[in-house]
Amino acid sequence: VKSGGEWISSIDIENLAVGHPAVLEAAVIAARHPRWQERPLLICVAEPGAARPCDDDLRAHMLNSVAKWWLPERIEWAQSLPRTTTGKVDKRALRELYKG
Repeated sequence: VKSGGEWISSIDIENLAVGHPAVLEAAVIAARHPRWQERPLLICVAEPGAARPCDDDLRAHMLNSVAKWWLPERIEWAQSLPRTTTGKVDKRALRELYKG
């Protein structure tokens, strides 16, 4: 994700999100932003039976490891993430779903 001319690692944000005990899986895509061109959009799937953390708690968990400007402004929660035929998260499908 290139935000305001600076690169933000989607893989690092995904790994940090999954490090939270209530997050089963996560994916980051670039979302359009009027000022910064792009910002990371975090899409999470909650652990079965776990209480979904509030977005601010999840951001606080990630803030220990990355700069504040890396944190996603939007966090969406999904029942599951779309997969390709090889089993990888289908980020193309996610971009289509969250393009607005």
